[in-house]
Amino acid sequence: MRIGFLINPIAGMGGRVGLKGTDGKVEEARRLGARPVAAQRAAAAMNRLRALIVQRQLKIELQWLTCAGAMGEDTLRQCGFDDLAILYRPADEPTETDTRAAVEAFLTSGSDLILFCGGDGTARDIASVTGLRTSILGIPSGVKMYSGVFGTTPERTAEIILGYAEGRLEAAATELLDLDEEQYRRGIWSVRLTGSARTPREPTYTQAAKSMISEQGDDEIKAGIADELVDEIATHPGTLYLLGPGSTVQSIADGLGLEKTVLGIDAVVGGKMIGQDLNELAINDLVSQHLDARLVLSPIGAQGFVLGRGNLQVSPEVLRRIGLQNLIVIATPAKLRQTPLLRFDTGDPRLDEDIADLKFLPVIVGYHRRRLVPISV
Repeated sequence: MRIGFLINPIAGMGGRVGLKGTDGKVEEARRLGARPVAAQRAAAAMNRLRALIVQRQLKIELQWLTCAGAMGEDTLRQCGFDDLAILYRPADEPTETDTRAAVEAFLTSGSDLILFCGGDGTARDIASVTGLRTSILGIPSGVKMYSGVFGTTPERTAEIILGYAEGRLEAAATELLDLDEEQYRRGIWSVRLTGSARTPREPTYTQAAKSMISEQGDDEIKAGIADELVDEIATHPGTLYLLGPGSTVQSIADGLGLEKTVLGIDAVVGGKMIGQDLNELAINDLVSQHLDARLVLSPIGAQGFVLGRGNLQVSPEVLRRIGLQNLIVIATPAKLRQTPLLRFDTGDPRLDEDIADLKFLPVIVGYHRRRLVPISV
């Protein structure tokens, strides 16, 4: 199998520093201390793929069509793959133009699959060249990934690659979605359908495209969820509550009479807002100042991601300091009907395993109402 492989080196850099994306914000992200994460995520997938081939003693031949340097070659060689052809040499700071040109080169050389590491923007750029001519598959590394072409984690993506190479998995059409980052930074959730692509499908390991889920009565249910959290905050006046993004969590701020950044992470103590749109550093500072801290999140509709999509400010270090026992998950019954599993992609495989070992998490679905929902990573 001939696999075209490329990395968007800047994908995901804006997440931990609270920029909600890296499009047009690379220099600002660097000034805020952001570090590249895509090569590490790509290496996690490639190392897992190589380990699976060795462990299972598989006789499969993979030829890699890739780009020079940080856009692909470096990671492949680092992970022990040497049957590769360098088909494209990008500029020092690769752009979407380089992505499209590399994909054209892969197609010309007969690529059977295009594997990339990036986010929705990278997927959109690749699909603009491939259309439905060949399959594409994403190693997740963006700030927000709503399209259905990504594996749930880098390690799970390796399983998909192997299944496709062995002929056990077939490709199916899926939606490509993209979030307007400028609107997102202003607190407006503007997700648009940008097209479709073919991707190898494995229901357990391939994420679904994000769905906007609501039904009649949801506002009343959200108000009930909010009432429970408002009561809890009142009875724990010294506890730090970190409120994540989304309209369900927004209802808690509404119940407190506070103005929240809808798509950011805000901090509340004793019913008062003490921090808004926090990045990883600011969250860590606040957690260190409070003996008791709790994190309130709601899963992404249909995908089920509680962590790892759109809230990278909550880094593995932050979550460990808060403690898994202090994670509060909330969702309406309508969302859970289409979101049967809770997923986590923290960026730390060991932490993901610790979460998976819990098997289930209680989800608040109404006033003093909970439902146990299974966990999958």
